[in-house]
Amino acid sequence: MKHNDGRFTGAAGRSIYFQCWAPEVAPKAVLLVAHGAGEHSARYRSLAQFFTGHNFVVAALDHSGHGYSEGIPGHIGSFDDYLTDLSTFHRQISEQFTALPVILLGHSMGGLIACNYLLRHQAEFVGAVLSGPAIMTDLEPGFVQMSLLRLLAVLMPWLGMLKLDPAGVSRDPKVVEDYIADPLVHHGKMSACMLRELFSGMHMVQTKAADITLPILILHGGEDAMTSPQGSRFLQENIGSSDKTLKIYPQLYHEIFNEPERAQVLDDVLTWCEAHLAGV
Repeated sequence: MKHNDGRFTGAAGRSIYFQCWAPEVAPKAVLLVAHGAGEHSARYRSLAQFFTGHNFVVAALDHSGHGYSEGIPGHIGSFDDYLTDLSTFHRQISEQFTALPVILLGHSMGGLIACNYLLRHQAEFVGAVLSGPAIMTDLEPGFVQMSLLRLLAVLMPWLGMLKLDPAGVSRDPKVVEDYIADPLVHHGKMSACMLRELFSGMHMVQTKAADITLPILILHGGEDAMTSPQGSRFLQENIGSSDKTLKIYPQLYHEIFNEPERAQVLDDVLTWCEAHLAGV
């Protein structure tokens, strides 16, 4: 497996870090990865090892405020900044691997970013894979709470509001231990402004889901306490694609690629990807 990394200038002039893993032989496709809230691209190295072994390029960026990218951890001023950075990175990777088909893979917040990105760029992909996408949450506020959140996002945009519980990441104790010890993972709270923007992104997908028409694979852990499996069911029922597959893994937690059953999950993704690359 070959590896390279680098930086590009993203939204608001921030320096955005990325890395790319490639097979030793000529690749057949690209997996473009959007990671989840608080984490970073290096947490997908094992996924990259698996897919490069099947002749895929795996390319991932650190979102603004995440990993090695510039920005305030746990904060974003506008959800569109994530989309702008992904667009720049997507264009860069497409120029590097000219004519290779691209599949978008988004996990958690990255799944939310992916869905919003597809609303603008789905014609540029042969398909998309969503892992535990943050389309709905059991913590979603009602009207009064949302109005308060929007006010706080204006008056105190950097105010810490919500902290993720690492115990919900995986049933594998070593994964949780490594997650807690990882200095590149943001362990603090998400800001009021970031939460407002995430809920705005969720609302956009819930409103425009029918406009997503490309082939899509949706995966979710049945015991996911970080993002609601109901959001994945919503996508299955409401996106406009005639080629859509939903798989709920009954006992799995949030990071299905880091659960004890990870081999089966990766095989499921590979099988779907290869089927949708046939004839491309």
